[in-house]
Amino acid sequence: ILIARLMKACHINPRQRGFIRAAGGSENRKVLQLLIRHAKREQRDLAIVFMDIAKAFDTVSHQHILMGLKKREVDPHIICLISNIYDNIYTCIN
Repeated sequence: ILIARLMKACHINPRQRGFIRAAGGSENRKVLQLLIRHAKREQRDLAIVFMDIAKAFDTVSHQHILMGLKKREVDPHIICLISNIYDNIYTCIN
């Protein structure tokens, strides 16, 4: 429910595969293969950049995320729900 509401307020790139219901990375791999083949066939340069933002939510401050949501004018109720998820969280290793 949260992701559906956030998608209304925040643009999500159609290539985004994390945290949403979508085909896995195989579609992105196929697009990459097609681009490489096209560049070879046309003898054109091709620059490719891979960004690994694994664990981004562990490294971006929760306050920064909440400020970004407010800046995008996400419904205050949704921001409050997300803020509550961050309140009093801890990890205990036994």
